[in-house]
Amino acid sequence: MGNTNLLKLDHITVVAQSLEEGCTYIKDALGIDMPDGGAHLRMGTHNKLMSLGDDVFLELIAIDPDASAPDRPRWFNLDAFDDDPRLGTWVVGTDDIDATLAQLPPISGPANEITRGDLTWLISIPDDGTMPLGGACPTLIEWPDRPHPASRMTDLGCRLTSLTIEHPEAGTIQGLIGDRIDSDFITITDGPGMKIKASIQTPSGTRELS
Repeated sequence: MGNTNLLKLDHITVVAQSLEEGCTYIKDALGIDMPDGGAHLRMGTHNKLMSLGDDVFLELIAIDPDASAPDRPRWFNLDAFDDDPRLGTWVVGTDDIDATLAQLPPISGPANEITRGDLTWLISIPDDGTMPLGGACPTLIEWPDRPHPASRMTDLGCRLTSLTIEHPEAGTIQGLIGDRIDSDFITITDGPGMKIKASIQTPSGTRELS
């Protein structure tokens, strides 16, 4: 597959049963307190957000216990998630999500419009709410034509230095999106199961999130 519709790492997402659990996990791993984010009314979820640079960020997401249940399965497989907090998936940006999805298998799901506060974007979500290949295959996102949202997020001096995706079907993932990714610090490799590891430079040194 040619490298049309170039993709760029947009953010990495920690999934948790609650924001409180997720904040404790990230505090233990990185030594930082996650800044506030907002709510996604359509999905019945809320998040916390931290800039990892001008155009990449860290997201922590969980079901919002105060929100009404959505009329569809929640994204990031949160309806079925009953484990400890973990780095659940990675999200890549595209300038034309419909064109990119047309060249990928249907496991990515269709583009959905999501709103949080004054921001609206398009993101790929399978109809059943699951994550492609358990999160190893990235979610696609298309932001509006404006400065990247990471530029508006709290910056605590943390920077992503490497991202490794392990999966038994690493070759499939590499074949689908490997030559499209505009990044030299992403590694897709074979492994016995799905695992994502992020190396992050923090004010207290290099830490790992997985």
